[in-house]
Amino acid sequence: MSDYSTIVVGTDGSKSSLLAVERAAKIAAAFDATLVVGCAYYETKEDASKTLRQDSVTVLGTDPAQQNLDKAAEHARAVGATKIETLVRPGTPVEALMHIVNETNADLLVVGNRGINSLTGRLLGSVPADVARQSDCDVMIVHTVD
Repeated sequence: MSDYSTIVVGTDGSKSSLLAVERAAKIAAAFDATLVVGCAYYETKEDASKTLRQDSVTVLGTDPAQQNLDKAAEHARAVGATKIETLVRPGTPVEALMHIVNETNADLLVVGNRGINSLTGRLLGSVPADVARQSDCDVMIVHTVD
């Protein structure tokens, strides 16, 4: 296993996403890596309604997104991460995470498995499956839901 220096994890404020944050934070602590916690948001309800996939919580606006990030960063600190950055990006969760991964030159992307085994996930794709296909860095899919 290579040394990770920058680890990205996404959050939407859900319990499932906080489990992924916890796992990413523990890895970041073990490698003394920077943990970048990202949150996607939609600028309008119309933008949110355009997405066919509903496997993540819909975050409208930057204020709720920042609140999710603050909660996730606090959670990450509690499990040992010390170098934590937060980034908010507009768009779908996949678009936002891919932007953050590329922007930060991440070595590892950590996501929860929510949506991956749903009917919608199998037909339309899911955030974990889509980022795994699109990412140029290692991807860890954490078992956060049954």
